[in-house]
Amino acid sequence: MALPVNGCVPLKKPRLAPTNPVTVVLGSQWGDEGKGKIVDMIAASADICCRCQVCISVFLHVFIILCTICFQEFIMDMNIYLIIFSLGNGVVVHLPNLFEEIEKNAEKGMEGWQDRLLISNRAHLVFDVHQMVDGLDTEMKLCIDLMPDISVIGTTKKGIGPAYSSKATRNGLRVGDLVGDFSLFTEKFRKLIDYYKSHHHDLEVDVNKELERYKILRNKVKPFVRDTIPILSKAIKDGKTILVEGAQSNVLDIDFGLYPYVTSSNCSIGGVCTGLGIPPHCLGDIVGVVKAYLTRVGSGGFPTELNNEVGEKLVNIGHEYGLHSLAITKLDVLDDFDEVKIGVAYELDGEKNYDSFPALDEDLCRVKVEYLTLPGWKQTTAEARNFSDLPQNAQNYIHKVEELVGVPVKWIGVGQSRDSVIEVS
Repeated sequence: MALPVNGCVPLKKPRLAPTNPVTVVLGSQWGDEGKGKIVDMIAASADICCRCQVCISVFLHVFIILCTICFQEFIMDMNIYLIIFSLGNGVVVHLPNLFEEIEKNAEKGMEGWQDRLLISNRAHLVFDVHQMVDGLDTEMKLCIDLMPDISVIGTTKKGIGPAYSSKATRNGLRVGDLVGDFSLFTEKFRKLIDYYKSHHHDLEVDVNKELERYKILRNKVKPFVRDTIPILSKAIKDGKTILVEGAQSNVLDIDFGLYPYVTSSNCSIGGVCTGLGIPPHCLGDIVGVVKAYLTRVGSGGFPTELNNEVGEKLVNIGHEYGLHSLAITKLDVLDDFDEVKIGVAYELDGEKNYDSFPALDEDLCRVKVEYLTLPGWKQTTAEARNFSDLPQNAQNYIHKVEELVGVPVKWIGVGQSRDSVIEVS
């Protein structure tokens, strides 16, 4: 036994669980990588599915706010998986849209969601006023005053940025405020509206109407509000498996993304810990999802952008790190190309082989890209369900990506349907 230090017996090292119970699926490009399909496949083995930041997710035309697999029994032809879905403390949520989506899907036959939805009392609320001012400050202050040659950052106008701004300036309201003393909520809400009116003099908000609206929403949301941190902690201790679906992507992370063309939260792996209260040692598999080609929205540097017929073809066909494995989606979009190019290095001011993403967008706009050119396969991959079914050149492409990134590819998407995925053993 180690000797005491200053009379205190040193603590034992923390003992990790036999298997780290938390699996995380993250976007590793600019978003829209097709995370939902990968999450959908993994969800059957999860006890709890979580969102740690934002709360915007699209599953075809049906799920806009709800996590892709929140209502697994409805999506999967009534194959019932009793999954609890938790919106964590790092989330910002627009309650009117949340319940609108729930009600739409309830009309389509979704049942049992009332027993499986948890919303953190620490989650911040997105109000209509946040959506009304979304993008105004960014475009006026950044794009006009500081960077007049850049048009837009690319906000979705969903109020996410202003809601996180309210959180940072400590005038935001949380779900716990709403379900608590409504008179205090009313006072805080009026102060929030006054704050925005002082910055946007033409802003018109019917405060009394909004308060009546949230008095109704208060009763609707109250049954689902919990302190989710101890719930997740107990679930981990009890050996439950947790699946976290990240929103946005690594390149949009507020700290590690291409600033200022980023979202307002940490959507890389650190956001899982801060947005859910999960200790780092509980994190297990981290799956990065990438498309077989790269796209982005908004402005900013994009060195490998193709402003030619090849880029147009990708748009028309595709309808558009710290990882343990990759999921590559939309491989089938590359089926008809004679060759496939992979950007493998940047050169800037005579320096080659950048080890990391440039911190400044102006540097990214100036880099020269070194490409590795591989032969295309000129065959359809849409019917492949095993890796061996892929054309040899498609297999070579996957192996080259694995070699360059340094992690194995575990899933390969070859179409839009649920079953158009190859799981690599």
